[in-house]
Amino acid sequence: MLLPVDSTVAVIDGEKLRLFRNTGEPGAPKLVALEEPELSSENKSSGSRHSSSSANNNDSRLDEDSFVVAVVGWLNTQALGKGFEELAVIAAPKSLGELRKHYHKALEAKIVVELAKDLTGHSTADIEVALAKA
Repeated sequence: MLLPVDSTVAVIDGEKLRLFRNTGEPGAPKLVALEEPELSSENKSSGSRHSSSSANNNDSRLDEDSFVVAVVGWLNTQALGKGFEELAVIAAPKSLGELRKHYHKALEAKIVVELAKDLTGHSTADIEVALAKA
C-alpha cells in the first residue's frame, strides 16, 4: 500500500498514542511528529469484557482498554470533523482489536492502512520502514 502524502499516522498501544503526518512521496514515507492530544481514559465501561474482580485482578488490561477507547473516540471525532482525510493505524494486536470494535463509519472510510504491530517504542525510521513494507 502506498501511503498518501499528508496522511495522518496513528501509532497506538494500550498506554501511548503517537501521531505523525506523512510528508514523503508514495512508497517512501517521511513522518513528521504531530502534537499528541489530551485524552481522558476514565471510561472504565469500555473494558467490561475484561472486568477486574478478586478472582480476576487485571486492572492493567482494563486501563489499557479504556485508553484505547479514548484514542478511538478522539479519532472518530477527528474523522467526523474533517481532522484528516486519510489515516494509517499501527497498533499492538490487542489494541487494534479493541479499536476496531469502536470505529465510526466515517473513521473506517478514512483508514488506508492498518498494521497489527507494536511500534510505539520504536524510532520514527522503524515506523517508516514498516509503512513502506505495508
